Order: sequence, then C-alpha cells, then structure tokens
Amino acid sequence: MSNSKTSTRLDISFDSGDDTCRAWLYLPTGVTAPPVVILGHGLGGTREMRLDAFAERFARAGIAAVAFTYRHFGDSTGQPRQLLSINRQLADWDAAIAHVKGRRDVDGTRIAVWGSSFGGGHSITVASRRPELTAAVAQCPFTDGLASALALGPVASLKVLPSVAKDYVAMLRGGPPSMIPLAGPPGSLALMNAPDALPGYQALLPKDSTFRNEVAARVAPTITTYRPGRHAHKIAFPILFCISDTDSVTPPEQTERYAKTAPRGEIKHYDAGHFEFYRGEPFEQLVTDQTEFLTRHLASAQVRS
Repeated sequence: MSNSKTSTRLDISFDSGDDTCRAWLYLPTGVTAPPVVILGHGLGGTREMRLDAFAERFARAGIAAVAFTYRHFGDSTGQPRQLLSINRQLADWDAAIAHVKGRRDVDGTRIAVWGSSFGGGHSITVASRRPELTAAVAQCPFTDGLASALALGPVASLKVLPSVAKDYVAMLRGGPPSMIPLAGPPGSLALMNAPDALPGYQALLPKDSTFRNEVAARVAPTITTYRPGRHAHKIAFPILFCISDTDSVTPPEQTERYAKTAPRGEIKHYDAGHFEFYRGEPFEQLVTDQTEFLTRHLASAQVRS
C-alpha cells in the first residue's frame, strides 16, 4: 500500500471465473463513499502501463479508481499465459463491476468504465450491456476489427494466418499456444506493425516490467470480427469518445461515425497519435478532459443515502 497527500492505493483482487484478476484501488482522501471509475487497458496491456497515472489523477479529483489486469496477463492468474479471449475479458469487466458494487468504501451506485485502445472497445461493449452504469470513457477506442484489418493491409493480415493455424493445432492437441508478437516493426509479423506501435508499447513500460510482447495467435480472427462500435447506439448514459486524428491502429473516421450514434455521446479530438495518449502533454489534455467529464456526470448522479 502506498500513500500520497490526496489518495491511498490499495492492492486488491477479485475472482473472474476460476481465476483472479489483480488490481489497484485508488481511494481519495477524506471522501466518504466516492463514485468509482473502473479502468482496463488495451491489447495485451497491463495496469502498470500508465493506467496508474490516469487512476491517480481521477482519485485526486475525488473519484475512486480501480485499475485491473485481465486474466492470463501480468500478475493476474489464468492458464495458458498470454491468452487473449474477448469473451473472457468482457467477463473480467463484469467481475470488476460486481466487485465494486460489493465494496463498502465506494459508492457502488455511481460507477463509470474507462477503457483505452482495445479496452476502449470493451468499455463501449460493457456500457451497452450495463444500463445501471453512470458514465463511460472510450479512449482511442478499437471500434471495428474489419476497419483496423483493412488499415493494416491485406498482406499484413495474411501474414498471421500460418501462426493462427499452428496455434489452433496446438490448442486441439493440448499443447502450449503458438505466439505472435503484439507489436513489431513495420513489415514484421505482428498484430500491430505501424511505425509507432513497438516504440509506443516500450514507452509505457516501467523499469521492472514483466510485460511480454506476445499473445496466443488464435486471437487474430476474433479481433477482425469484433466490432464494438456497433453497440454505441444502445448506450443511454453519457459516454466520452477521445479520438486520435492520426490514429494508426483504429481508423478515426470509423470511430467518429460510431460515436455519433451514441444518444448522449461526447466527442473530443486530439492531434496526438494512438500511442502518445499516455504521456506528456497529450496525457495532460486527456486526463483533464476526462476528469471534467467524470466529475460532471458522477457528481450529478444520485448519491447513495
């Protein structure tokens, strides 16, 4: 546990399926039953990769924050390691919400979800399924797997197929997964090989990181068919879309089209690239806008008596 002048960070965990998700809970000092925002990362990311920076700032504004790591990644449990299952990750979000609702040190009636990149897509999906939530934030969100695959290019997309086939064989035989890099240099075999992908991931890693730049290849086809943006129109409460106008991973034009279908959607544009959102001046702009949004909607929600 670590303390600051304005918040306390607790190491917590919650069950998801037969596994355990590890998380941090940031509690604002001197606030009784604060509202809470749940933060989840992008493709293969763990909470150490700058989710703490956002969570700390939200706590400083009087909003409790839970930053968690998905099963199969980081210090959360789950075998095999580095397995990215969209359905399991969505179940992790549900488990995080259930955990928050059961806590006595936060207001479980005022909950927001916050996701970045692939997690931004999850936040849209979760928000569309959970009408009891108060607000949502989708940061440089992955909204359409087909659009992202087309942006990557057909040649790059075809490159992953042998790895996917090998991984399916391994799965059928009960062997260890066949891995593929999450991020790689341009032209390389990786889920993301835009020029800013690999340096973007590396810039988010703390010195003692155990991050593994690989994932079970079987996820590739499921990413292409995952289109969370199609559910934006079902979200009845406020949701903030933070869009990178130079996004190399999630085409901004497609994201904006989906965002405009959300009945209470708010859209903000930024010049920074997909991987620049977490640090420096772009981070300051984003966290300021997001804090204002969350404060405005969580504070105005019905406070538990």
